[in-house]
Amino acid sequence: MAPIRGYVFDAYGTLFDVHSVIEAGRAITGDPAALSTLWRQKQLEYTWLRSLMGRYEDFWAVTEAALRFSLRRLGLRAGEAEIARLMEAYLSLACFPEVPAALERLAGRPLAILSNGSPRMLQAAVASSGLGARLQHVLSVDAVKTYKPAPSVYALGPRALGVPADALLFVSSNAWDVAGAKAVGYQVAWCNRTGAPAEELGVRADVEVSRLTDLPV
Repeated sequence: MAPIRGYVFDAYGTLFDVHSVIEAGRAITGDPAALSTLWRQKQLEYTWLRSLMGRYEDFWAVTEAALRFSLRRLGLRAGEAEIARLMEAYLSLACFPEVPAALERLAGRPLAILSNGSPRMLQAAVASSGLGARLQHVLSVDAVKTYKPAPSVYALGPRALGVPADALLFVSSNAWDVAGAKAVGYQVAWCNRTGAPAEELGVRADVEVSRLTDLPV
């Protein structure tokens, strides 16, 4: 790998555990894990579909639409107050345990988030996790009004950091996101916490780790 001059992190599933919403789901279902899994699946699916349709809505709206579909699909009854509580859980997602130590280890070079999240959602998650002091940039797809893996999204990282993509390490736990970043020229690390197989998209991560504290420096 070439020398790394900065790090660009995906947020959801990489720094923040999207399935920490399971606790909020216990109020309406005995199987909150099933709700969380379908909710996340539809959330991503709707970002891809909206990008292809050219009908952008921000990630908060997409997340709510995915939640409402998931509740109907699973036959769960939830009033507006319960839906609001589930949505609010997305503003205070737990970060993975090793995240603070991992970011501290990489201090000295610029660190950024590049995420599908809306600015409000990202600001709330960063504040609630206490990560703000460790991050120099928090970048949202809202700036280009489309979603990953569109090349225009990944271009936000080099532009903000003032560093070419091939001198940055893009870090994601999402294999499709890894492929998207690699395709536009980033060096890429896949945080493969679950031992999943790589996507068959014709590109591979430069390095694979199971914890963010194992990232190359």
